[in-house]
Amino acid sequence: MLENSLTITLPQWGAIALVALWLAIAVGLAEWLHRRKIGGPEVGRKIVHISTGHVLLLAWWLHIPAWIGLLASVAAAIFTLISYRLTLLPSVNGIGRKSWGTFFYAVSIGGAIALCWPVDRPQYAALGILVMAWGDGMAALVGQRFGRHPYQLAGITKSWEGTATMAVISFVVAAAILFGTQGWSWETGAIALSIALTAAGLEVFSKWGIDNLTVPLASSAIALLGDRLWLP
Repeated sequence: MLENSLTITLPQWGAIALVALWLAIAVGLAEWLHRRKIGGPEVGRKIVHISTGHVLLLAWWLHIPAWIGLLASVAAAIFTLISYRLTLLPSVNGIGRKSWGTFFYAVSIGGAIALCWPVDRPQYAALGILVMAWGDGMAALVGQRFGRHPYQLAGITKSWEGTATMAVISFVVAAAILFGTQGWSWETGAIALSIALTAAGLEVFSKWGIDNLTVPLASSAIALLGDRLWLP
């Protein structure tokens, strides 16, 4: 839940440092691959995309206060806007297409924290972000490499292979967190399936990278709603 105190304890400083180190390694690796032209333009971006998704997992496990996460989200959003202008992170922004996905990603982290931390359900914030990180990240890679059955929606080209990957990975991520925290039941399975289908549907409309916002927040919201309606 949201803490009343704005002080940071020594263990919390250590937790913050660990999260910062995790992000620094991910971004550093992506930039190194980009500068050496290893793996193509999307590889570095997906490394950052998937790695960033674990930030809320670490925040949940390490009990980082919500206000710190919200401030970090705002700072990251501002940094991404500056980066779009100055291309500070070419491995992330230099992908040759118009996308606000990195900005939306930063905003979604703050939104998930604001949605889930006050009701003492940080695991659902982590769930939403990880669904986006792993589901979308793997869907893009699978679709680009193995997509043989393309389709279009509102001018956006996707592949059925990529969409199926999004659904399967989203279900695995959601089920792992729900079963791990709530135990196995048909209700948790139904919630995980609902999250997976919703995430796959929302990911189809990815114009401007808006799916980086809609998928995490919808996934977290469904988990919260299921918690209130079905789970003991």
